[in-house]
Amino acid sequence: MSKKLAGKRALVTGGSRGIGAAIAKRLAADGADVVITYAGNHDGAQASVAAIEAEGVRGKAIQADAADKAAVKRSVDEAAAILGGIDILVHNAGVATFAPVGPEALDLFDRIFSVNVEGVLAGTAAALPHLSDGSRVILVSSVSADTAGFAGNSVYAASKAAVSMFARTWAHDLGPRGILVNAIQPGPVDTDMNPADTEFAESVRNMVVLKRYGRPEEIAGVASFLASDDASYITGATIDVSGGAFV
Repeated sequence: MSKKLAGKRALVTGGSRGIGAAIAKRLAADGADVVITYAGNHDGAQASVAAIEAEGVRGKAIQADAADKAAVKRSVDEAAAILGGIDILVHNAGVATFAPVGPEALDLFDRIFSVNVEGVLAGTAAALPHLSDGSRVILVSSVSADTAGFAGNSVYAASKAAVSMFARTWAHDLGPRGILVNAIQPGPVDTDMNPADTEFAESVRNMVVLKRYGRPEEIAGVASFLASDDASYITGATIDVSGGAFV
């Protein structure tokens, strides 16, 4: 049975754990060769590579902090050299820290925006010479891009609003090359960064129509769809995968 992404070459940032690892594994299961980046979780990165290679495709992990623009460019160039080009670029690397408006939120701003916004911009800019015409750029944003959700979310939400707007505007920039750009906006998803078994998680769950946290694999399925020929007429879209969070 043929795999829908057979022969495709994918780069997934932040692929050592959580949503990024799930996306990397799903793309590999669907036939793509996959390079991931990671900031510091070496063991997780190697586990992701082992899972990728278990699907019979090529896998590789490259260490790069998404806040370091030089490291981002280096990692993209290295990934393109390994793969021979890039057909699927998934920006997943991100950080989430919360504080109410005031000095603490101001202190958080530089770190959050350097990873969540500048890292995405730097990575896409670096990838442009390596992206094949008709390729896919998939940005992992958040439902926080469109709704505050809860107090203390201003800086993180603002960063994700920027990411979603990148998808909408880059679709115009890259459309002449047939490159499709879309953003996935997850709601609460059970990961080590956002575990579903805390008191805070219980309060969030009550604001979700389905009354549960999502699974990383549920986000990965949408990423694989957007990377496939089934999504050939979708660009500039922001797709909520949230269980009805905050509606």
